[in-house]
Amino acid sequence: MTNVQNALELIHTFASGDTYIQHNTGIADGVSGLGEALAALAKQGIAMVYTTTHQVLAQGSFVLAVSEGTFGGAHTSYYDLWRVENGKIAEHWDVMKTIADESTWQNSNGKFSFPSGN
Repeated sequence: MTNVQNALELIHTFASGDTYIQHNTGIADGVSGLGEALAALAKQGIAMVYTTTHQVLAQGSFVLAVSEGTFGGAHTSYYDLWRVENGKIAEHWDVMKTIADESTWQNSNGKFSFPSGN
């Protein structure tokens, strides 16, 4: 299995080239659009880092990953939804949210508390 690990030249092994549909309005469609967006962020000194994947759910042709990391140095949650077609990512939706400092939380549940199934 290929793992991109920031080697963006390998992204074509996962996504459907320039037919890949991006639903984030700040990023153009296609692998080239994703590359341009990431390059623009890097030029501004902004890194998008995933540190932990908490949950991956799949049903049919859809895969949801719930992750956390940093965006521009801020603790961030990432929810990425992909539609897979012919073994490659055909569409992508995402939500990113800065995670508040734990000292400000009104409860101890946290962003990534999932039911244990009991």
